[in-house]
Amino acid sequence: MTSVTEPPTSGAEPDGAQRVRVLSYNIRSLRDDRDALVRVIRACAPDLVCVQESPRYWKPEKQAARLAHRTGTVILSGGGRVAAGPLLLGRLRVDVLATRDRLLPKTRGLHARGFATALVRIGGSVPFSVTSCHLSLDADERQRQFALLPGQFDEGEPGLIAGDFNEDPGGPGWQELAARFQDAHLAAPWGGTFTSVPDNPYQRIDAVFATRDLEVLACGVPHGLPGLDPADLLAATDHLPVLAVLRVPAAGPPGRGPGR
Repeated sequence: MTSVTEPPTSGAEPDGAQRVRVLSYNIRSLRDDRDALVRVIRACAPDLVCVQESPRYWKPEKQAARLAHRTGTVILSGGGRVAAGPLLLGRLRVDVLATRDRLLPKTRGLHARGFATALVRIGGSVPFSVTSCHLSLDADERQRQFALLPGQFDEGEPGLIAGDFNEDPGGPGWQELAARFQDAHLAAPWGGTFTSVPDNPYQRIDAVFATRDLEVLACGVPHGLPGLDPADLLAATDHLPVLAVLRVPAAGPPGRGPGR
């Protein structure tokens, strides 16, 4: 475990850049303690929540809407059958410019999988994309899904990918992704490292990756975060969340590149 000092708050910087808090969380279809889950999310104070395993079968839209309401967020994209589980939530200050949800090719006998993606802007920041994903337990299918993730970005677009990758950093798909993007926990380690399982964390299969034009300020499992009860982390679901804080550059003047 690394430092438990509270990570930076979200907000605008003098040059127009934005500090953005992103939470990635596998919520196991809300089958555990929902009150604890809500408390965890609220304590992390995220601008964006990249959810995996949102409910898919019984009134998924209603359940996602209720989760958003209780956590002080709104639905940005994904959810239910649209993206086969991944869901994006965000605070009202997040403007959605486009959605790119994608249902992935399915292997017979395995679960349907998808990506929830939105192009967003916060305040005066440059637009950036956000993808929530939950990759396959099957190694061959998972590698094909890893290969599709960069396609959620337009060329040269800033953004991040967060999710449950069902693979640790030694795996081939993880390593290929880390060669193209920043592994946020390695770039700015904070909090805890292992995300599964909550009562005896021994593996890191959940992560946030960011393009290299975003500055990672802190990233890790929010152990010791002020206001976050450790008992809630154990009760909320079968994964620990990953909280990342990133600096998104300000948008440049019309006709010029971002931050120039």
